[in-house]
Amino acid sequence: MGKPTGFLEYEQRDRGYAPVEERLKHFGEFVGELSERNISRQGARCMDCGIPFCHSGCPVNNIIPDWNDLVYKRRWEEAIEILHSTNNFPEFTGRVCPAPCEAACTLNLTDEPVTIKTIECAIIDRAWEEGWIKPQKPLPDTGKKVAVVGSGPAGLAAAQQLIRAGHGVSVFEKNLKMGGLLRYGIPDFKLDKGIIDRRIGQMEAEGVEFRANVNVGQDLTLDSLEEQFDAVILAQGSEVPRGLPIPGADLEGVHFAMDFLAQQNRRVSEEPIKGAAEILATGKNVVVIGGGDTGSDCVGTSIRQGAKSVTQFEILPLPPEKEIKNVTWPHWPDKLRSSTSHEEGVERIWSIKTNEFKGDNGRVSSLDTVLVDWREGVPKDVANSEKKFDADLVLLAMGFLHPRHEGLVSGSELELDERGNVKAEFGDFLTSRAKVFAAGDVRRGQSLIVWAIREGRDCAGRVDEFLKGAPS
Repeated sequence: MGKPTGFLEYEQRDRGYAPVEERLKHFGEFVGELSERNISRQGARCMDCGIPFCHSGCPVNNIIPDWNDLVYKRRWEEAIEILHSTNNFPEFTGRVCPAPCEAACTLNLTDEPVTIKTIECAIIDRAWEEGWIKPQKPLPDTGKKVAVVGSGPAGLAAAQQLIRAGHGVSVFEKNLKMGGLLRYGIPDFKLDKGIIDRRIGQMEAEGVEFRANVNVGQDLTLDSLEEQFDAVILAQGSEVPRGLPIPGADLEGVHFAMDFLAQQNRRVSEEPIKGAAEILATGKNVVVIGGGDTGSDCVGTSIRQGAKSVTQFEILPLPPEKEIKNVTWPHWPDKLRSSTSHEEGVERIWSIKTNEFKGDNGRVSSLDTVLVDWREGVPKDVANSEKKFDADLVLLAMGFLHPRHEGLVSGSELELDERGNVKAEFGDFLTSRAKVFAAGDVRRGQSLIVWAIREGRDCAGRVDEFLKGAPS
């Protein structure tokens, strides 16, 4: 694929970013674009591997070498057809996917992988601009109806696949707008929400019914959905955050990251913030506990809100700057990863554990910490490394445990796995209830957007088989 000598002739080039001082003035996207000529050259770098390891790295099964070749040849309309054949929403993954495909690329052996994520984003953005993406006419109506609970990437992918197969589809979302974590968890500077609205519009035109402000398990029961629909797909995600059970955790000013991020997203979209105290970093010493993507999003959001200082803690040790290729490639490597938010003004501290939150008049004012040593494989306190940090706002960004049990899950007697997720085997997706399926984080636990899309698509295929075998 691509040009046989392209990887020798053309250097790797990727999208750039607006200067820090410029992008901190707003919450909009700030990623630049490559010219068509440069994107074509990046596609030409795909080296026609005997085994395309990028396939093994991509959970959604993107046919990457094929659309790289088409972009090289500037056959953009064909490229979007191939991209859409495996991925319903490349405009989402082209912005927020961590790109495990690039880690698996053969050219990553020399730290210069094909810029697959950038090419993917260029294809889909070009397709929208050119008007190539239109509502698809569904197959003839089967008379079957499916309810999808949750409008994140898994639920949306399942809904689009099923409507195109000729089934009636209704998507239930507890929030005011559709998108799930895409809308309420990912900051606008990483994913503009108009991009979600655009795709929702296409799906509505294809026949999907969206029902917002409906909390299944509270406003209506799973039993009632089973009575009204021929199948139900649970895709409400993994929403229970991992807490930090130490003294002072109940102090005012200690919050879960997603509560903080969702509020800011609602401010940007001028959506009301109901029933919760306002969480703002403005003028505060902020400590983010957790070193992953959610923690990084808290950093960027806090800086934009005008925080006095931002510090990010990670209990794990500092990863190596570069992975050992012959040990990890083509698998996802353990190495230091820095986001654009880390460029904007944060102190990152590794191998640090928080022992206690201290407060004044019921509000957090500081943290007591200690460094930990991982040389024996478990964290051990380092003697005489105790330190106090000022903190007016603490954001817990340590991941998620499982879906919320109260309401829908506990009220429906659904069988759970050992981690508290809804039990359903991958590939079958059927839960312990006869016509209720589960896909995405609600089933597999906290994971990537590409896995959510993959599970939504696969689950839709399984439901389609189930409905075709069900009596009319």
